[in-house]
Amino acid sequence: MDQLSEEFEEERGKPDIGERIKAARERAGLSLAQVSVETRIAQRHLEMIEAGDFDKLPARTYAVGFSRSVARAIGLDPAEVAADVRAHLDASGYTPPRRISTFEPGDPARIPSAKLGWLMALVAIVLVAAAFIFLRGFLSPAATLPELTADQPEPAAAQATGPVQATPAAAGGPVVFTALEQGVWVKFYDAVGNQLLQKELAKGETYTVPADAQGPMLWTGRPDALAITVGGRGVPSLADAQKIVKDVPVNAAALLARASAAPVQATPTATRASAAAPARRLAPAPAAAVPAAEPAPAAAVPAPTPEAASPTA
Repeated sequence: MDQLSEEFEEERGKPDIGERIKAARERAGLSLAQVSVETRIAQRHLEMIEAGDFDKLPARTYAVGFSRSVARAIGLDPAEVAADVRAHLDASGYTPPRRISTFEPGDPARIPSAKLGWLMALVAIVLVAAAFIFLRGFLSPAATLPELTADQPEPAAAQATGPVQATPAAAGGPVVFTALEQGVWVKFYDAVGNQLLQKELAKGETYTVPADAQGPMLWTGRPDALAITVGGRGVPSLADAQKIVKDVPVNAAALLARASAAPVQATPTATRASAAAPARRLAPAPAAAVPAAEPAPAAAVPAPTPEAASPTA
C-alpha cells in the first residue's frame, strides 16, 4: 500500500511534458520567437506544445517531430521528449486519423528554406530561357538567303569573246531592276548596312533604287534573272549564270562603268526578243545608173582660101 502511494505521489509530482519544455526554454533564456526562427516551427504550434495541447496539432507525427526539434534547440534529450509526448497522447485518449504511413518528421529544420526555393526557381527560369535561345535557330526559318559558295570578288572585266563595242556614255538616271523569272530573291542595302529592300520579286516586278541612297549594293543568287536599266537605257546583267553575288555596287555610275568595261553580250531580254523575231533577208542594192557616153564633136575644117583654090602656074 505504501509503495503504491509513493508511485502515485511521484507521478503527481512529475511536471507535464509541456511544462518541462517551457521551463527548459526559459532556463536557456530563449523566447518563443527565437525558438521559432531556429526550428522553423510556427510560434502558435510552439504555444500548443508548451500548453500540452498536442491533440490540436495537425497530426501525431507533427506533435512528436516538433517536440523533438524543440527539445534539441533548448537542450533537452530529444529521444526522451519524443517518448513522453507519445505517452501523453496515449494517456489522453488521442485518436489519430487514418494513417497512410508511419513516417515521422525527425527534424523539420531540414525542410528547404524559402531562399533556396526562390534560387531553384530562378535557375529553372534561366535554363528555360537558354533552351529557347538555343533552339530558336532550329524552330524558325532563316531570315536571309544562305550562302551556297564562298564569296569571290567579281572580275574587273570578262575576257573578250568577240569584238568589243563601247557603250555610249549616258548622263545617268534612275536605276531599275526587273525580275525575268518568278521568285527572284534580292537584298538591296547601302554602304553602312541599312536595308533598302529584301524580298522575292515576282516575274515582271520592278524595283527602283532610291536616288538618295549612299553607295547602294545588291546581294542575290539569281543575277542572271534581273534586267537592268539606267535612265531607261538597258545595261548588261550582273552575271550570265546562276550564282551568288554580294556587295555589288548598283548606282548609275558603277553600272555604266561596268557596261563600258564589259564585252557586249546579249541580255536575257534581248536574247529572247531576237529569238522570237523572224529573220529578215536583205535585198541586194540596185546597181547605179551609168550615163551613156556622148559622141565627141567633130573637128572644124578650115575653108579653102582663094589662093589655094587657084591652080599654080
